[in-house]
This record gives sequence, structure tokens and C-alpha cells, in this order.
Amino acid sequence: MSQLPAVRAESWRDNVPRESLVTTHQTFRLMPLFFFLLAAPISATADQWPNNAVSGTVTFKGAPLAGVTVTAYNTNTSSITQVVTTGKDGTYRLQIPAWIDTAGDGADYHIWAIKRGYAFYPSAPAGATVTRADHTGDFAGNGIDDVPIYFTVVHYVSLPDRNNRGVAGPPLTGVNFIAYDGSNPPLRPTADLASRKRGPWTPRFTDNRNGSVTDELTGLVWLKDAGCLGAEIWDTALKHANALAAGTCGLSDGSVAGDWRLPNINELESIVDIFASNPALTPANPFINVSHAIYWSSTSYFHGQAGSPSAWAIRLADGRFINDWVANDKATAYNRVWAVKSTAGAKLQSTGEYVEFSPGDDGHIQAGVPLTFPRWIDKGDGTVADTVTGLVWLKQANCIVGTWQNAITAIAALASGTCGLTDGSAAGAWRLPTRAEMESLSDRMQTNHADFFNHTFLNRDKSVFQPAIFTGFMSGQYYWTATIDAADRASVWTVYSCDFGVYDAPRDSISYALPLRSGSAAPDPMHGER
Repeated sequence: MSQLPAVRAESWRDNVPRESLVTTHQTFRLMPLFFFLLAAPISATADQWPNNAVSGTVTFKGAPLAGVTVTAYNTNTSSITQVVTTGKDGTYRLQIPAWIDTAGDGADYHIWAIKRGYAFYPSAPAGATVTRADHTGDFAGNGIDDVPIYFTVVHYVSLPDRNNRGVAGPPLTGVNFIAYDGSNPPLRPTADLASRKRGPWTPRFTDNRNGSVTDELTGLVWLKDAGCLGAEIWDTALKHANALAAGTCGLSDGSVAGDWRLPNINELESIVDIFASNPALTPANPFINVSHAIYWSSTSYFHGQAGSPSAWAIRLADGRFINDWVANDKATAYNRVWAVKSTAGAKLQSTGEYVEFSPGDDGHIQAGVPLTFPRWIDKGDGTVADTVTGLVWLKQANCIVGTWQNAITAIAALASGTCGLTDGSAAGAWRLPTRAEMESLSDRMQTNHADFFNHTFLNRDKSVFQPAIFTGFMSGQYYWTATIDAADRASVWTVYSCDFGVYDAPRDSISYALPLRSGSAAPDPMHGER
């Protein structure tokens, strides 16, 4: 009986960080994937090893979805083992080989779903897990500076009966997938989660009278004393936040070590109030000892599986993201530490980061609404739908460029027949996205978002697996948002196209704009205030 090959080989990819620094990072690389082409079977024959059954149902808005391709990919051999298609009842059934090698390891599979016009998110029963997985090496590239792509898969180790290896193991049932097309997003963001409406409004924060504060907008629970944990290097910040418990920092909430953690970058961003500065928090909030300095997030600026020396942080004086590789260097920078707890009602998007660099970090916790795969739907009319948020974007990302006011004027006139649009939209149908909406495009496993958005992923036979999400997404450029910098009203928040950090820029500077179709999110309380 032949030995099966190793699980994965390694490859390298160049980063393009915001501050014009260049480094390399390591990613796991899987070997060629010929999508829809059934690969050669693994070396063990049917009479040597049994097949395990894997089954489930694919639904869209609660109804069965037919014609969905479900793929079982063997990571040991880096090849597709089986491809099946759902029937009218939305069900599928895989029969995939089960084996144990001489080291005691089993057949390792990634299972995912694909159908044009849809994205998917799976559920996994006991015996399997849902995870993101790096499949960059399965596509045409040079193995050096390839643009990464991450699938959302069910990870399953297929084992035979341990007492009789010629007998199949128990079937894996309930490997189900929910389909999304942008009209049924798992997350419906407001135009700016962290903004407060003008006029009479319900207080954003509730003092729980036990040393904690609940954010009614996001559902997150924050430590009331934002200065208790002091300033630390990143790894120590993670440890101190995770060790927090009742009896420390004014807490009498019954919490134990492990309940609290450092917030990820989306959670830290969510507490920023776009109308406030010094600090950028909603006025009359119940927090104490809030610093105007930089606060750590638990999200690494991804440099590859081998290590990431910097982490995302936010300056609370104004809400600016910090990614200069000095003030956010994990080993040398001392930044403030603020702890958070998740609740069942929390409603923020996950960052997409799934690689763990330290216990309690973002890659370990993976808090938030997870990302679908494939996330983006090209509507074929010059627009792109984000299936996670339901937001609809202009596909042509380099059509509008100029000062902030130029961009607002151009977007007000945007209509079908311009910028590649054939959607029937009229002038006034589009608007500039808010800071939060623009940030919702991010995936913190990507170090150069522009490269990813522009890239066409080709199978090894040169057929197209995934077309470019946007066209002309400008690398190394800033994109306007509708959100004014409250600390400097002559400036506006922009998002940098590579790292997708939030940085302020003068209104009269030249930047690009990526319009958002009005009505695809709640009205922006800042929109219209110039």
C-alpha cells in the first residue's frame, strides 16, 4: 500500500503595506485545482479502503436550491475527490474514501458549494468544522507573489471504522449550506453603526452598574474603566484582557478569566463616534479613564502564516487607524488596552482573519458574522453585490476621481449609461459610502485589497474560476467616504486601497470614489452634511 503525500507545500507572496514598506509572507499552498474536472482517485483502491457518506441540503431563503455543485477536495493529495450536484430537493450525497496512514492521520477534506449567482455559508455537525482555507496554490500563478484566495469550507477528516478498517465510518449528515445572493444578507448594517443620530435619540450606552457597559448599537459589552489595563505590548495586552475577571478593574459582574478579550479591529472601530473627537466617543458616555491615545485591536496586519509583526490599532483622539509599523509594532509599541465581551445579540461583521498568532487574538476567537464564499456577485449590469452586507457597489472602481466635492457632484449625476452601468438607475440613485460602509468591503486576510479586487483567478487549464470583483480598483490610492473628520472638519475620512485602513485627507486633495447604490443600506446620518 503506497504512502500518501504530505498535506501541503509552502509558497511565498509579497505584501504591499500602506507605508510603502515591502516584506514577504508565507502562506500554505495547495496544488492544482481543476474546478468541475474530477481528479484522479487517491492511491488506495475501493477494496482497500471504504467510502464514507457525507450528505446535506442546500437552501435559499428557506427553499431547496437545485443545481448547486458540492465539491470534496482532498488536502492530502491536493486534488478533487468527488463533485456532485444538488437535485430539486436541494440534497446531495458524497461518497469519499476513508483511510488512516501509518502515522494515524486520516483522509483530510475540504467541502464547499458553488453555483453562479450565489454565495454560500455552511454548517457542520459534530465530527466536522467550518473554517476558512487558503486555496491560493490551486490556481494559475508563479508561487511567489500570487494574490491569495480563501474559501469557506467544511473541514472533515474521513476515517474508517477503527476496529475494522475495511468498514466505513459513521455517515456525516447535516453538512448543510445556506445560499445568499445579496437580497438576504446575514448582516444588515446601518450606514454607520458607530454614529448617533442628531436630535432626540436613545442613549447608546447602558451602564450595567457592575463595572461593564453595554453598547446598544452593537450588543458588545465593554469594560467601563478604559484605563485600568494600562498600556502594554500586544501579546501582553491579549493576556491581560483575557485574564480580566470580577474583582478587578471595578468588575462585580461575576465574570471569570476567559470571558473578556481584546476587541478585533471591527469591534474597536464600532465604538468610534464619527461626530465626536478628543475622544471619538459619544458624549455623556459612562466610561471612565478614556485615553485619547492609541488602543490595540486583536487583529494582526496579516504577513503570512509564519508570523505578523504588527497589529491594527486605532487612535481614539479622532478614530484614525494606525498601521505605520512603528506605533503598531507588536513587540515594541505600548498601546492602551480595552477589554470587551461578546453577547448573543452582537451584530458586527467578522474581520475574516482565521490564522491564530497568539491565544485570544482575532484569528483564535473569530468573532462576528462570518464571510460567505464566494462573497461577491457580479450582477452583469455594472454593479457588484456584497452577499454579506447586501450593499450594491459600482463595479468600475476608477470611474470617479477628484476632490471630495467633485466626487459628490459626479456621484449625484451617476446613472445607467455611464461608468459601465446598464442597471437602469437614474441620477440620484447613487451616493458616497460612509466610512463604515467602505470598511465593510475589507477582508483582513488580504494585505493588498486592490490586487485582490482586480484579480481574475484562473484554473490551471486557464479557464476562469473567479472573474475580477471590481475593474480598475486603484492600488496605492485613497477612496473617499461621506464621513467628515470630526477632529478636523477640513478633512474627510478615506480608505486606503491596499491595507483598507481609515485615514483622513483634506477635502481638496485628489482621491477616487466607489459609489454605493442608495437604498442598499439605512440612510447615512452624516450624508448631506457638507
